[in-house]
Amino acid sequence: MTEKRVYLDNAATTRTDPRVVAAMEEFFTDTYGNANSLHAEGRAAHKALEDARARVAGAINASRPDEVLFTSGGTESDNSALIGLATAGGRTSGHIVVSAFEHHAVLEPAEWLGKRGFDVTLLKPRADGVVHAEDLRDVLRDDTILVSVMHGNNELGTIQPIRELAAVTHERDALFHTDAAQTLGKIEFDAAELGVDAASFSGHKIYGPKGTGVLYLKKGLRFAPYLMGGGQEFRRRSGTQNVAGAQGFAAALEIIVAERETEAVRLTKLRDRFEEAVVGKLDNTYVNSIDSPRMPHITSLIVKGVEGEAMLLHLDAQGIAVSTGSACSSGSLQASHVLMAIDCPQEIAHGSLRVSLGRWTTDADIDRLVDALVPIVERLRAMSPVYEKMFGTHKA
Repeated sequence: MTEKRVYLDNAATTRTDPRVVAAMEEFFTDTYGNANSLHAEGRAAHKALEDARARVAGAINASRPDEVLFTSGGTESDNSALIGLATAGGRTSGHIVVSAFEHHAVLEPAEWLGKRGFDVTLLKPRADGVVHAEDLRDVLRDDTILVSVMHGNNELGTIQPIRELAAVTHERDALFHTDAAQTLGKIEFDAAELGVDAASFSGHKIYGPKGTGVLYLKKGLRFAPYLMGGGQEFRRRSGTQNVAGAQGFAAALEIIVAERETEAVRLTKLRDRFEEAVVGKLDNTYVNSIDSPRMPHITSLIVKGVEGEAMLLHLDAQGIAVSTGSACSSGSLQASHVLMAIDCPQEIAHGSLRVSLGRWTTDADIDRLVDALVPIVERLRAMSPVYEKMFGTHKA
């Protein structure tokens, strides 16, 4: 009998919770009308859409439901936020600050804006994996219009001081956006308490359906729609709304918020047990940003002298799914931009492994990962002609 696979890549995507699937079913088969149509089917769909919007607004403490826009996912929300806020009112220039270890869904639209007249500053986090408020204050200018710093880093798991960063940004009358795709439901997200002007969320990170997302936009902001056409979503995001997806997002969010406190405790214990076991058994191995505030479900491991891709593929062959901070691009191995941003040496950054836990992760899964990973690393190091010369056998 084939052993069941162990999935430990929940920061990449999650399994859709069966409770969410059940909540969505009606809107595929019964209440399937276009939410913009005036007939009975359309009115029923519109009611369901606005019900989902109000539930999401309540869960993130938005001041009113129309601050919640439904999108196709975190990438669209990030792109829309940066481009829509930067170019509002026909603006063609201004200073934008984004952290250097953002998701590419923020970095690439910032780069796009930089090629079209805007001045973009990449703000490096410190070696602890955190963007500090005083560092942000140092780069802000009189012409700064927008700052974007993610709430929780998707690779390191570090939590950023968003309330302080937003407050510093507002001292210059600039707007503050955060990508909160990784933190929503894992730690508290309160739009009013954090003081953000815009925030991006993704359904498939919270056990909801792929292709669903939310963009929170504080009421009164000038915003240039990224998608144009029918004028849906208060003329801020055109396209026939995905009512089933909106209901799925709302259901997933309510479930994860209700279970957040107990799940955070459980996942933190599993994460810490994994880290202690691996670091205790393998020399020259350490956890990134271990002393910084971190989300409960992500750990970033550096295993010196071993390529992350090699560990990933060997674990995959043994039925265990994890990820690595490196990416194979155009035939050449590129070190993680996140690790490079915190000044991790390139030759060491290649040995990164991200393990991200989830709702169905068990103690047995952690044991299986440790039991598989340790001999894999030992074999790979033994095969290396340079490992002992470069790193010896001492502890990290």
